[in-house]
Amino acid sequence: MKGLLRSFMTISALSSLAIVPLFLNAGQAAAEQKKGTDASYIGAGVAANVTNGGLNNDAANFGGNITSRVKLGSTPFSARGNVLWNKNTTSIIPEVSVDVPIANKTNAFVTGGYSFVEKDGAPSPLGNRDSVVVGAGVESEVANNFLLYTNAKVGLRAYQNSPASAVTINGGIGYRFK
Repeated sequence: MKGLLRSFMTISALSSLAIVPLFLNAGQAAAEQKKGTDASYIGAGVAANVTNGGLNNDAANFGGNITSRVKLGSTPFSARGNVLWNKNTTSIIPEVSVDVPIANKTNAFVTGGYSFVEKDGAPSPLGNRDSVVVGAGVESEVANNFLLYTNAKVGLRAYQNSPASAVTINGGIGYRFK
């Protein structure tokens, strides 16, 4: 019995020594793949307001977006700009983001900024008045110089005469310029 136990321990130890380098290499490969993207880009797509402020002229609506990102050096920060529009008005949203690599050429990000509604009182894809904006999204390089992006933004107290917040979901395709 002692011989069998000793053989089992020897085989286990040798197997462990043989397998450990494989796991270390797999860990390094996974770390190397999580480089994210450092692309600065401009893109266009759709914008959908999915909330209602509770009053007339506050209905959910559909429009478009122009989105840009400029990577700020080797930091995890980016400057972003968004223009969300529909048939009634436009929201201009400058933002700063923290970008987190989650896969090869793919980032998740959280943003903070401010929405300037061109015509106060007219429903935009992000409410009908100026507001503080927070958001989150994902961007991924899918081909040489092209990215897909999607994000959700919340305009805090973004409706006139209402404490309601506005939520917009945006997505599109971007072209890398840097």
